[in-house]
Amino acid sequence: MSDYLIIAGLAVVMAMTLVLPFSVKRVEEDLEAFLFAMGLAAVSISGLWSLHLIKEALEEPLAITAAVACVGWLFRAVRPHLKGWLGAMTAKLGLKWTIFTIVFALGIGSSLFTAVISAIMLAEIISLLKMEREHEIKITVFACYAIGLGAALTPLGEPLSTIVVAKLRGMPHQADFFYLIKQVGFWILPGVIVSAAMAARFAVPARPGQHGLRRDRHDTPKDILVRAGKVYLFVMALIFLGAGIAPLAERFMAQMPTWALYWANSVSAVLDNATLAAAEITPAMTDRQITFILMGLLISGGMLIPGNIPNIISAAKLGIKSREWARAALPYGAVGMTVYFLLMTILVK
Repeated sequence: MSDYLIIAGLAVVMAMTLVLPFSVKRVEEDLEAFLFAMGLAAVSISGLWSLHLIKEALEEPLAITAAVACVGWLFRAVRPHLKGWLGAMTAKLGLKWTIFTIVFALGIGSSLFTAVISAIMLAEIISLLKMEREHEIKITVFACYAIGLGAALTPLGEPLSTIVVAKLRGMPHQADFFYLIKQVGFWILPGVIVSAAMAARFAVPARPGQHGLRRDRHDTPKDILVRAGKVYLFVMALIFLGAGIAPLAERFMAQMPTWALYWANSVSAVLDNATLAAAEITPAMTDRQITFILMGLLISGGMLIPGNIPNIISAAKLGIKSREWARAALPYGAVGMTVYFLLMTILVK
């Protein structure tokens, strides 16, 4: 297959991935299976099938899936106590300050106990709240922005940060455990605070007769296993999709100026941002280029459900649909991308 046909085919896959989850109800309901099919198509079009890729796709989701399942069982045991702790905190601080504190703590804490654990904790807390569905969706979305940003502060938080530190460990950057805190911490911390404040803004008790995202009940063993299976398929799909789309990223993104690359990384909303980081970031880049690339990936990753792991886990556990997520997340992400671009253009040298 010629290069032109490959690029055209991958462009069609990207377009379908962006459009169909919001225009076809069946795709929205079976998003994991759809993304898996798109991932298989992308790898087939690129001609990149290999035993290494298949092994990676089978093995890479295992740790995240195990964490989802294990923490699901753990929270199933402690959930009765969690409700009491949440009630005591709310009585002391008020609902808005409670939500702000929880979201901020999960965002910053995700850099140490991973975005996966933070997302599971978030979903359990949301399921205990007594607010209207629309408000709980917005709180979840803003909290996932906070977690996605905060997890990038250390190599422990998420695959993107692990890959970046590994790629920049040598000269001239000599990246260590604290490299990302020094590189983008100044930009991430305000984002976590603003996201927590936005979440707190929608912390309003439900009106009579209104229900939230989930009934206040325990997960059954079947619920936990099904959720873990969906996360496994989702992550596998993103690995295939990221690998298949890589030729498109390498061909066009590597030639872009820093400002254009920042906006092009909006595709992180539907692709694994760790894969994009692996394809784009090299030791030859300046600190300014790295800052723009990372912030573009991190902010846009919150816009749609496939954009990062916290979104995937929270949406799967709470039953949030693609259109519901996009309605809450896209305006916030667009404003965030614009504000960060203007500020970084002025301040980052």
